[in-house]
Amino acid sequence: QLQLVESGGGLVQPGGSLRLSCTASGFTLNSYAIGWFRQAPGKEREGVSCISSPGDSTHYADSVKGRFTISRDNAKNTAYLQMNSLKPEDTAVYYCAVQYGYGYYCSNYVIYNYEYWGSGIQVTVSS
Repeated sequence: QLQLVESGGGLVQPGGSLRLSCTASGFTLNSYAIGWFRQAPGKEREGVSCISSPGDSTHYADSVKGRFTISRDNAKNTAYLQMNSLKPEDTAVYYCAVQYGYGYYCSNYVIYNYEYWGSGIQVTVSS
């Protein structure tokens, strides 16, 4: 069974940090670009960051640039999103998703181009 599972979410104070993980089972991640998305209540799902299949190219939405870092460990079949200097507006359900191939256009964050999705994990930034 092909599956992506996010972990590492939770409640954090403004200015704090969290690291999200996305672990694949049933397939190997090294042939897929990985994207992180988020969806806040009442808002559309938006792309946050993506990384190419070999990990040599990354992209960040302007809203998280300089604060978030995407990475991957293909040997562990896992991707990460390190989130620093968190703000209340980062509060959302975060999803990881994969797109087969290098990921030249992963930063378009076209939802239907991502074949598999995790079920999402809540991140709440609040004092």
